[in-house]
Amino acid sequence: MNADLILLALIVGAANWAFRALPVLLLRRDLPPGGTLARFLAATGPAAIATLFTASVLPQLWPVPRDALPLAAGVAATVLAFLPGRSVVTATLAGAAAYGLAFALTA
Repeated sequence: MNADLILLALIVGAANWAFRALPVLLLRRDLPPGGTLARFLAATGPAAIATLFTASVLPQLWPVPRDALPLAAGVAATVLAFLPGRSVVTATLAGAAAYGLAFALTA
């Protein structure tokens, strides 16, 4: 296996862990409401959605565009599920389920 690939996987894995674990570890102490760190930590949920969206969309559109129906169904379900309750968990599960169902129906 290529050493560069292993190094890249380790770096990305460490960054992913830090992005997910550090907010939880930092929230253990009291933060002043409205402070810079509190606002940064509150933005991690939408940032995670944007990251997952980008990672999901790029392989669908580049280098050769694929069927866009599962992608559109997943995006629509994610947005529609997120808006009422602002729940990242519900939005993620709804988007994954809609994408999977649309993919199964079009395959």
